Amino acid sequence: MAEFKKPTTVAREFFIQGLTSDGRQFRPSDWAERLCGVMSCFRPEGSGGRNAHLGYSPYVRPTVLGGVKSVVVNEALRDIEPLAYHFVVNFAKDNDLQIVDACLMPDQKTK
Repeated sequence: MAEFKKPTTVAREFFIQGLTSDGRQFRPSDWAERLCGVMSCFRPEGSGGRNAHLGYSPYVRPTVLGGVKSVVVNEALRDIEPLAYHFVVNFAKDNDLQIVDACLMPDQKTK
């Protein structure tokens, strides 16, 4: 049996799900891509290169979880740009979207 090793870093992420507090699907259907597009300029210093504007920020990225459009927000954004972090959090609150504390696990490669 494999021995459990405590992670050296703790992922601090949360998901904004495309569902309102009463379970209705949030519209427009491309809300996650729009929000992540607005936040695409927030990235670690020196990353991205000349085509950085073509990709999403590693701090705010779209995903689909259980068939629900969502946005993964890394709380490191708060450290590099507090106003951007509060913008994302307030977007979720203002639109009554569900927020879930969690983190994405890397894909397991099967042999």
